[in-house]
Amino acid sequence: MNAMASTTALLFPGQGSHSEGMHEPFREHPLLERGIELLGFDPFDSLAEGTRSQQPALFLCSIAQWASREPGEPDPLAAAGHSLGEYAALTAAGAIDFDAAVRLVGARAQAMAAAAALQPGGMVAMLGGEADDVLELAMQLGLSLANDNAPGQLVLSGRIEGIDEAVQCAADIGCRARKLHVAGAFHSPLMAPAADDLRAALARTPIREPAFPVLSNGSARPFEDVRSELSENLLKPVRWREILLELQARGASDFVECGPGAVLKGLVKRTLGAAA
Repeated sequence: MNAMASTTALLFPGQGSHSEGMHEPFREHPLLERGIELLGFDPFDSLAEGTRSQQPALFLCSIAQWASREPGEPDPLAAAGHSLGEYAALTAAGAIDFDAAVRLVGARAQAMAAAAALQPGGMVAMLGGEADDVLELAMQLGLSLANDNAPGQLVLSGRIEGIDEAVQCAADIGCRARKLHVAGAFHSPLMAPAADDLRAALARTPIREPAFPVLSNGSARPFEDVRSELSENLLKPVRWREILLELQARGASDFVECGPGAVLKGLVKRTLGAAA
C-alpha cells in the first residue's frame, strides 16, 4: 500500500468483492488466524456457501491488508466502507475492537442469511438509463433502492418476482439489467429480522471514538451513532456515489481500496470523473 497523506481516503469493499484464494497473501497473518479462531470455523474453506462465510472472510482480508501497512504511515483523511465494508472501516479507525468486530460481522452474516431464507428475494443492477426512470420502475414493482453506486449504476432489491419483472422491463427504460448472485434482498425492508438481530449484537459491542472520520452508508456523513446507524443501514440504500462526492469535498484526492478486487476504484473513476 502506498504511503498515505492527508488527502487519502480509505475504502473498504463489501460482499461481492470476495474471490477464492483472496486470503493467500495473508495466510499466516496473526489477525487472520485470530479471526478464524473467534469465528470457530474457516470461512475461506466455505466461500461457496454464501453470506455466512463470504462476509467474515472479506472482513478479515480487508483488516489484514490495513494492518500490513508500512509502520509510521499517517492516518487517512477519512474512510468509508461499502455495506459490509463499514465494519472494516470502523475497525481500522479504532471505533470497534478487532475481536468484537469479528464477532459482530459473524452475527451480521448469520442474521442476513437467516432473513434471506425467510422470504425469497434478490437484487438487480440497473445499468445505464435515467435514475428517475429506474426509481419509478422500482416504485411500480414494490422494489427498494439498495445501492446508488455511481452515475448510471443503481441496484434494486426486493421480492424475487419483482426482481424478475425489473429484468424484463429494463430495456424499456434504456437500462441493462444484471441480477446479482446474492442470497436475498439486502438493504431492503425484507432485512428487518436481520436488523433486529444485529441491533441486539451491537448492544453488546463496545464503541469508541474513531481516530478519523468514517462515513455512514445511510447518511453519506460521518457516523454519529454507530450502533443505531449500523442496524438501520441494513434497511437503507448504500449511498456510495454521495459518499465519494463527500470525500472529495473534504479534500480527498487519493482513494486507496483496502481489500480484494478493484470494484470501488472503478466506482471512484466513474463517479468523480462524471463530477469533474
